[in-house]
Amino acid sequence: MTAALVTSSHNGPQTGIEYASRDEIVTLQTARARNTLRHAYYNVEHYRRAFDAKGVHPDDFKELKDFSLFPFTEKDDLRKQYPFGMFAVPQDKIVRIHASSGTTGLPTVVGYTRQDIETWSDLVARSLRFGGVRAGDKVQVTFGYGLFTGGLGLHYGVEKLGATAIPTSGGQTERQLQVMRDFQPDAIVGTPSYMLNVLDRLRAEGQDPRETSLRAGIMGSEPWTEGMRRDLEEGFDISATDIYGLSEVMGPGVAQESIETKDGLTIWEDHFYAEIVDPVTGEPVPDGEYGELVISSLTKEAFPIIRYRTHDLTRLLPGTACSMRRIERINARNDDMIILRGVNCFPSQFEEIIVEDSTLRPRYQCVLSKKGRMDHLTLVVEHTPGVSRDDIDAARLRLRRAIKDRIGVSVDVDVRDQVNSGEGKAKRIVDNRPAQ
Repeated sequence: MTAALVTSSHNGPQTGIEYASRDEIVTLQTARARNTLRHAYYNVEHYRRAFDAKGVHPDDFKELKDFSLFPFTEKDDLRKQYPFGMFAVPQDKIVRIHASSGTTGLPTVVGYTRQDIETWSDLVARSLRFGGVRAGDKVQVTFGYGLFTGGLGLHYGVEKLGATAIPTSGGQTERQLQVMRDFQPDAIVGTPSYMLNVLDRLRAEGQDPRETSLRAGIMGSEPWTEGMRRDLEEGFDISATDIYGLSEVMGPGVAQESIETKDGLTIWEDHFYAEIVDPVTGEPVPDGEYGELVISSLTKEAFPIIRYRTHDLTRLLPGTACSMRRIERINARNDDMIILRGVNCFPSQFEEIIVEDSTLRPRYQCVLSKKGRMDHLTLVVEHTPGVSRDDIDAARLRLRRAIKDRIGVSVDVDVRDQVNSGEGKAKRIVDNRPAQ
């Protein structure tokens, strides 16, 4: 495919597919979508049953708008196929497995072939480049490593770009500060709330964050605001951009904000097709209108995903930094997911752990607040009548430990005689964080 030549002030002449004409991009998407639909239908039993139930076949797909003929994929569909039921290739072709939290304690499990890893690494490298990272830079990766896609996804992308990865992973702030001082990284990646925490720690230790070696920050895994961007950019004297991804779709690198425009995230449309649908009816809405983001993969081998409902609310906009379309910054969802320090969790996950303890009752609230720069969660739970204070204290410690072990987040637990969780439908989330 011939790509259009576009000049970018920070990169020089551009000839990649992201700068091709819209017609070229649509042609490529259409061909890849047709192949993906057939791959999913003939290799994943869930998709075969779902397509048949809706009376649709991959051969019915003629153009991109025909995606609306096909059924949505929900997180619960993935959970029901736990662990490997959504894989479209034999196990001996899988070279990597990642997983993320599900709504009932079971994670959603995703797999990657060697080519999937190459594609993912390429897209993260493209995203980093779009966010101002260059070959030869040193990049401090503060996302968690392990089953979470953030750490390893960014790590491979850094190396693919030709930069140097410094895999500090999450937490251990003192060690992060030491690495920042001694290794002199040019860029840092992580959650914006944690970066603000690092900013505050530097100041508390009498250091000027503007004197670090950092030039760029790539932030993601949680919603953040323009006010947070301003604090980060002014505090560190860096350019901070947004990266977007979901483990179910690939991981980080599905979309990335340009350092030049900072006006929303460019979707890498050569590998993903994005729709915006009405959250209630599920019907597609025109570009420019707000709704729920739905994403289909176009090139994934091990884990093709068709019309995945992200529950993220945004809108599609024309491209500015390149020809591919953008999504507006995501700061709202149409479900009850809580994003706590980059980890997705749901009230129902806490409830499953609560009901296992006879000292506790399934009456609870998730109270969100701020501790300094960081989001903080206190789980307020009602205890059963007639239990002793020692039993209550022991249950509180058990619950904290179980949540950390099974969900991967640290929360405070407040066990009370009574929890007013609302009349009728329980109000599970109380957000006491100040407006930004």
